[in-house]
Amino acid sequence: MQTVVANGKTVEAHLPCTLEEFLRAQGLPPKSVVVEHNGEAVPPSQFSVRLVQPGDRLEIVRIVAGG
Repeated sequence: MQTVVANGKTVEAHLPCTLEEFLRAQGLPPKSVVVEHNGEAVPPSQFSVRLVQPGDRLEIVRIVAGG
């Protein structure tokens, strides 16, 4: 296991992996979040091909619907 920083916290993960795999391992359905990877916004269409490497920084925000 290696680490990345997600939302300011160190998180262990099996790396490298795709962003989609990382999100699922964290219990986050990919369609329920928006992600910034190393300072770059990642479109959901890229989640399955964007690789997360040791030391990367992620900002993950859950999408909440409501009124």
